[in-house]
Amino acid sequence: MTTKRVLIMAFVLGIAAASGAAAQEKRVFELRTYFSPPGRLDDLQARFRDHTVKLFEKHGMTNIGYWVPIENPDNRLVYVLAYPSREAREASWKAFFADPDWQDVRKKTEANGPIVAKVEAVLLGPTDYSPEVKPAAAGERVFELRTYTASAGNLENLNARFRNHTLKLFEKHGITNVGYWNPLEGQPGAGETLIYILAHRSVEAAKASFDAFRQDPDWLAARKASEEKAGGS
Repeated sequence: MTTKRVLIMAFVLGIAAASGAAAQEKRVFELRTYFSPPGRLDDLQARFRDHTVKLFEKHGMTNIGYWVPIENPDNRLVYVLAYPSREAREASWKAFFADPDWQDVRKKTEANGPIVAKVEAVLLGPTDYSPEVKPAAAGERVFELRTYTASAGNLENLNARFRNHTLKLFEKHGITNVGYWNPLEGQPGAGETLIYILAHRSVEAAKASFDAFRQDPDWLAARKASEEKAGGS
């Protein structure tokens, strides 16, 4: 299994995991990453803050959260949207791009050149253990976007370990579970990837929580049992 992690700070909306049955979360989510040209990230954030977020809402998209990495040499803006379905997503984006208000905003904000150099996007389905995800104001926090690539044929074993052990152990050590997703069929990483977001009080709190988590005998036992069952990592 390979892991990628990014510490990110919210700039528009806070995000929190609400309590409730995981099985109730049926929406389609989209993780989008924008790369801004050098010197234009502030302009991109301003466009979202002043215009885009409201236009997304106008066209039926749910704004979940917007973040920038704490260390951000690539000038990235990361955000998550939610839709009732894949079909609703297609209809919403079609209406958004055709909206004269958006076309006017884009023209004005790009008068001095493009403010987006590259876009990456992946459509996600919530795992059956993901909390219901809702925007919420919860003070200043640090968020962590983590991407796990399972070894061949072991995505369900990885999901099972999170479902049965990891989420509870994260909570035990002061880590907030925000949302857990797998890429939908036909998307990059489908069938092998787990993407999730955590929240921490601070960078220091994140390190302390994970240090305690990794030394927890319950975690060590769960990891050993799950890897023995899967025949390896």
